[in-house]
Amino acid sequence: MSRSLKKGPYVDPRLIEKMSKVKPDDGPVKTWSRACTISPEMIGYTFAVHNGKDFIPVRVTEEMVGHKLGEFSPTTKFSRHGGKMQRELEKK
Repeated sequence: MSRSLKKGPYVDPRLIEKMSKVKPDDGPVKTWSRACTISPEMIGYTFAVHNGKDFIPVRVTEEMVGHKLGEFSPTTKFSRHGGKMQRELEKK
């Protein structure tokens, strides 16, 4: 469910403060705020988004505006599907 239009999108104020201190070409900005909505001011920055274990680097582009930072940092690791068919595909 989306956030109320009256409230507007959630952008973490601490993240905005961190962004103002660095340039887009500097290293990634570390954040634990996965619920933060990507705004147009964030384009060009690289964020290190925490997924519960590691920090995943996320470079923000125009297409990402309006999405959440957590959408680009998966929390689960997909290994593979098992079974006979999978083994045959891996042999090829």
